[in-house]
Amino acid sequence: MAPLLKRSLSSLFPFLILNVWRRILLQLQRMGCTSSIPKRYPVLGRKKKKRNSINEVVIFVPSFQIPTVIDFLHPLRGLVSRDIIDRLSGLRGRIVSLAESNDLVVLSYVLELQQALDEYLPLVLGLTIKESNLESSVEFKWKMQGDDGQETCLANVWYELLSVVHMKAVLSLMEANLVLFPRVSLDHESERVVSEDSKKVAVDLLLRASGCFDYCGHHILVKLPLHIMKNLPNNLHESMLEAMSVQALAQAVELQLGLALECEKATLSVKRRLACEAVSYFTQAHYCLSGCNTSDGYGKKLLLFIQWKYLEIKAAAYYYHGLVMDKGNAPSDHIGAVGCLFAADELLRDSKRACLSFCLAAPISRVPPLWGVMKHMNKKIPDVASKKAQMYGYLLEQDKSCQALPDLPEFQLSLKPDKYELADVDASWDNNESCQPQIQSLKDHLQDEVGSE
Repeated sequence: MAPLLKRSLSSLFPFLILNVWRRILLQLQRMGCTSSIPKRYPVLGRKKKKRNSINEVVIFVPSFQIPTVIDFLHPLRGLVSRDIIDRLSGLRGRIVSLAESNDLVVLSYVLELQQALDEYLPLVLGLTIKESNLESSVEFKWKMQGDDGQETCLANVWYELLSVVHMKAVLSLMEANLVLFPRVSLDHESERVVSEDSKKVAVDLLLRASGCFDYCGHHILVKLPLHIMKNLPNNLHESMLEAMSVQALAQAVELQLGLALECEKATLSVKRRLACEAVSYFTQAHYCLSGCNTSDGYGKKLLLFIQWKYLEIKAAAYYYHGLVMDKGNAPSDHIGAVGCLFAADELLRDSKRACLSFCLAAPISRVPPLWGVMKHMNKKIPDVASKKAQMYGYLLEQDKSCQALPDLPEFQLSLKPDKYELADVDASWDNNESCQPQIQSLKDHLQDEVGSE
């Protein structure tokens, strides 16, 4: 019995040693002392997962399509010079490569892709020349952003132009986002300072994006045949394009209000007007979305974003409207001012809940730190509302009939989308006319042969 027990213990001894060693390593890991342990020694316990990158949304960037590889040579052989075909393939291939990379969170890559699109547009515009009859000769393929994005294949050059200009608009929104908030670690940052120059650049980019969306809806979409329009993805529908154009204007006005807050010469009336204009823009964008299919993830995300920003800017509008009313001498002015400030305080609380709903909706985004208008509003609204309520509390008790919430004033909207125009057709298409007589004579020859039979 003793020899058997001895053999059993000797066979278990290596496992006991290994178990003790693993326990020591696990304890060291918990103490944060495993950085010097060689990798050949296994450490038990839960493996630490890589943290997924969660984007921060300042300027909303909608879902968009990216191009996929297509064949220009087969459908255009004999109809277009080989030089044009090679250039079309090369320029579009470069766009595909840049768009498929994961570097669009870096400003330099966004600018490079914008430049590639600008170089491609004049050349592909040659397919729209009526005399060439090439509008439907090439099947253009685009897919929604993401690994499993739905692909749309349509044989119409105006679909290609629509997708390219739409992509230019989206890239302008990306650029504005990166100009305002570079991609840096924000884990311990509750507030942020954005320079005046960055805000002005972002306003220009938003107006440019709005102009591109507007051009897509009013100048390119109308050139598509009905059967092509029916097969367009949701993000290229007219209502969605209009909603994105107006939303860009709304955020541009919001940035202008932020600039006014930092300007000593800006009066309360100017600030109120900007806030009220932004309310009108967000209201219009929400109305445009009512005619869109927002069942997909990004559609819901955009709807939640507009609801969140609408509540924020409406809180600011009521705040400034209350301050303007408080300058009056009548008791009704003071009562109306208190009502506006109470409304602003309630809207501010609602906006925080709306912000959380937006951030938690897929795709999840980071809660942005306080900056700009809302950094100012979060400090001012609760404090001023409380002080004015104490100051004019006796008036509220005396005259309860005047406690209806005043309407916000309406102003003529000042911002318009930047005017966008397609570039001229590339000059290389002028030298392509020499191919046409040969093509026509071949067709005539074939028709003559059929007739002779």
